[in-house]
Amino acid sequence: MYTPRLEIFPDRIAENVRYILGLCHEHGAQVACVSKVLRAHPAIQKVFKEEGADMLADSRTENLRLAAETYPEMPRLMLRLPALCEVENVIRYADYSLNSSLGTLEALSQAAVGLNRTHKVIIMVDVGDLREGVWPDRVVPLVENAARLPNIEIAGLGANLACYGGVIPTPENMRTLIDCRDACRQATGLPLDMLSGGNSANLPLLMEGGMPPEINHFRIGEAIILGRNVLDRSPLPGTRQDGLRVVAEIIELESKPSIPIGPRGQDAFGNQVEFEDRGVRKRALLNMGRQDVDIEGLTPEDEGIIVLGGSSDHLVLDVSDAHQALQLGDEVAFMPTYSALLAASTSPYVEKKVVHGL
Repeated sequence: MYTPRLEIFPDRIAENVRYILGLCHEHGAQVACVSKVLRAHPAIQKVFKEEGADMLADSRTENLRLAAETYPEMPRLMLRLPALCEVENVIRYADYSLNSSLGTLEALSQAAVGLNRTHKVIIMVDVGDLREGVWPDRVVPLVENAARLPNIEIAGLGANLACYGGVIPTPENMRTLIDCRDACRQATGLPLDMLSGGNSANLPLLMEGGMPPEINHFRIGEAIILGRNVLDRSPLPGTRQDGLRVVAEIIELESKPSIPIGPRGQDAFGNQVEFEDRGVRKRALLNMGRQDVDIEGLTPEDEGIIVLGGSSDHLVLDVSDAHQALQLGDEVAFMPTYSALLAASTSPYVEKKVVHGL
């Protein structure tokens, strides 16, 4: 098979979807399943649909267009705050969007009127992570002004945590979101039924029984696809971590010193690299580099292999202690982190291969 490639195991990921949807639905919460890390690959969209996702969510309008064409009956959520240049496509391809600025909401309203559609919005509140969201003391005026816009329906409020500042979801910051909703209800009379508490980072609090019952919507991606607790990247109980693998091919296999010989400057990416002297080692060169994947996010399936580094087009491994004998042309497989998966999914040079079965 062609290399480098990203192998997707939808039947394994389906087990994670079932488990996490079960947790959230038992709490009384809907789940928007997020496909952005796999670039809305049809195999993952199919798993989400068949396993009972309440919504499909993505940060790119192009991916939402693909979802709309494949599963037009499924509600779709635009995760990233819309840019003014894309508001028409947000209206075309998303039923919901996350928002924090009146100017953007006005542009969405104008586009929705022009396309004769009603668009639902979730007003984002910054409860401490310092990425998107209006500050809590300014949310009521924003909701009051947004409520006057034609063809815009305010579905509720939302928050995002553990993406920029690493702030962990707690009962206290979830209560801040609830209090903001209650204040907006009192000021406007709107029901604001949806409280979108956050992403995969909210699952540990939910599993511990600390999630307030008022939080009734989550946006889940990484925990489903990689089976990881995103607060520390440990395996999330009840999930599998083998739903994806990255595979590349050995294009050179030589024994070489572990330290470069001669005066050294910066590498191709402007870094001054330090090397450990381990003597002469067997080194494998693979046909995959930083243009294809985040090489720091690769863990070899063979625990005896060490990732040494790489350049744009090459990955360098120490395979002296590999558990299996390797030769030119052999394939080496890796488990990707979120960042490595994101890059491999996006790279046009990495083939995407769906592998069925457990």
